[in-house]
Amino acid sequence: MTLRILSGFAAAALAVSAFSVPAALAKPVSGASAVKMIDTDNDGTVDMKEVEAVASATFDRLEKDADGTLDARELKGRLSQAGVKRADPDSDGTLDKKEYLAAVGERFKMADPDGDGTLDAKELNSKAGKALLALIK
Repeated sequence: MTLRILSGFAAAALAVSAFSVPAALAKPVSGASAVKMIDTDNDGTVDMKEVEAVASATFDRLEKDADGTLDARELKGRLSQAGVKRADPDSDGTLDKKEYLAAVGERFKMADPDGDGTLDAKELNSKAGKALLALIK
């Protein structure tokens, strides 16, 4: 009987932990809400400076082992293995902040088809825009 109760508690704890993923990671962010969160100058668009500020803070938050780099575990699927390889010119298997921000810059360019240097909600809702948001959330 006690074993059954303990098993029930263990199962409940496991179920709760499965749902304890932070809300920002659990559900996709819309382009409009991303603009509101990132757009510090309130011009209705997001520029590279604003994205870099968020990306830098994301890097710092993800970098748990204080070695100055992000490995695959710390990146938590934000970049594929091929993406890490492309963003890793020194081929050490990790991304330092400069390499990470360069990857963010490449995704920004891909999300900016008109090349005006800013992203609006529509551009952030595109496949390339969502790839950028996945990297910086």
